[in-house]
Amino acid sequence: MKKSCFVRKFCVQEKYKEKRRDDFMIKKVRIAVDHGNRNMKTCSQVFTTGLTIQDKKPARGEKFLFYEGKYYVLSENRIPYQRDKTQDDRFFILTLFAIVKELEENPQIQPEDVIQVDLPIGLPPKHYAELCERYESYFKRQGKIYDINYCGSTYHITIGEVMAFPQDYAAMMTMIEKLQQIPKVVGIDIGGFTTDYLLMRKGNPDMEACDSMEKGVITMYNKIISGINSEYDILLEESDIDSILQGNTEFYEEAVVRMTEGMVQDFVKDLLNSIRERGIDTKAAYTVFIGGGAKLLSHFLEQSDRLGKYTFIEDISANAKGYDRLFQIM
Repeated sequence: MKKSCFVRKFCVQEKYKEKRRDDFMIKKVRIAVDHGNRNMKTCSQVFTTGLTIQDKKPARGEKFLFYEGKYYVLSENRIPYQRDKTQDDRFFILTLFAIVKELEENPQIQPEDVIQVDLPIGLPPKHYAELCERYESYFKRQGKIYDINYCGSTYHITIGEVMAFPQDYAAMMTMIEKLQQIPKVVGIDIGGFTTDYLLMRKGNPDMEACDSMEKGVITMYNKIISGINSEYDILLEESDIDSILQGNTEFYEEAVVRMTEGMVQDFVKDLLNSIRERGIDTKAAYTVFIGGGAKLLSHFLEQSDRLGKYTFIEDISANAKGYDRLFQIM
């Protein structure tokens, strides 16, 4: 069998082992992936959780992934919120994008290599027990080897070990040495569509004190966009709201800025009160804010009177890095 076609002819790794050692090299890598509702994250890559499918090759210069007869292109239009992300192939394709983006930056990867990818992933703490086995099976795909063409470069990829871990806990693992000394810590991960929280006691997760609330920044954006449009007949985009929250207010009418900031303050107050109603007092616990949403809202969170001691994990890839660390421990 010709070397140029052996990858396409066999689906399982055992068949590759029959080839001569000098024909190829099996290389093992570990790539942690955080499947956010707003962004996909690895330890070093971040991109929008959006995808378009095409039958024809995209225009020159446009980055694409060719997989099983279809062309896939990343999009800024997010996939609508899915509590269970295993319902179709889109999050598997997004995971392949995350993998090849990491491999593209790895100088040790050669075109002939068969790459076995160990895949640490995560789930909201509230859904972890119910969905972890389903997620692990969905992403492993029976260990098949796939030819992935990414922007003209071919990668031969098989998924090795897949292990799912609770979000929030994973992010807090990046500072666990400090948190182990604190009696009670609540991690609050403000994401795209949901806000997840988890209580930890001296570094150990209390899975009875966690929840996932549909109160992420996407719901905040939608409410602000609707309110501004109704009040001032101005159609803001999410990037406009981000700009206002980051202090770049000179490009917008003063009344629009005031209303936007007021609605964000209301969102933050409602969010912390909702957590309080669930028995978690952020005045009595050390609060760790996690995620891109928390980073965006940091100025408004700091002004809240519902906080005691707190800190921010500003790295939006903290969950992915936590998955990676937990995988190594396991």
